[in-house]
Amino acid sequence: MSASLSIPNRRLFLGTLGASLFTVPGLFAEELVRTAAQTEGPFYPDKLPLDTDNDLLLINDLTTPAIGEITHLTGKILDAKGNPLRNAQVEIWQCDSNGAYLHSGSDNGQRREKNFQGFGRFLTGSTGEYYFRTIKPVPYTGRTPHIHVKVLKGGKDLLTTQCYVKGHPGNERDFLWKAIKDEQARNSITIDFTPIKQSKLGELAANFDVVLGVTPEME
Repeated sequence: MSASLSIPNRRLFLGTLGASLFTVPGLFAEELVRTAAQTEGPFYPDKLPLDTDNDLLLINDLTTPAIGEITHLTGKILDAKGNPLRNAQVEIWQCDSNGAYLHSGSDNGQRREKNFQGFGRFLTGSTGEYYFRTIKPVPYTGRTPHIHVKVLKGGKDLLTTQCYVKGHPGNERDFLWKAIKDEQARNSITIDFTPIKQSKLGELAANFDVVLGVTPEME
């Protein structure tokens, strides 16, 4: 990418990002490791925001961005053979930099940051790709940093999971992360948050490919 990832147009499109943020497509002779399922948790938004696009740093036409380490979260939705799933809806939600969710029952709700969207959606393209601009997740009481991810198609929930920050010391104390005993399964939801060299704002890139345990229709 030759340009900075500080994209002035808040309606972000995959074509502006460059191919380096995505995994290279390939053919898989054997089944991939399926992404481990995780609980939805109690803080899926009980009232969705008016803005549900894939840029969680800006809400509608406001110009003040959310506080946090800017993260470009990318990935692909694949079946167990590596085939991409197009027209799947990917949802993410997470707490803000203060540890508060977009939910009336969030323990830290009185400190919720008004500039953080907290929830977003993206419809996958022909290669199963998705993209969100968000913040690097932070810990809150009882939990290590994580982002909730849900994949749906045709009104059907295909997978709900969470992705975690690789190497974070809180992982070993997190009851949900530790509950996954299989190392490969645990690795499937533990990802790198890597500094983007071209960024002057300290932005991060994180890639989270989701491998489903079912083979839904590709169209």
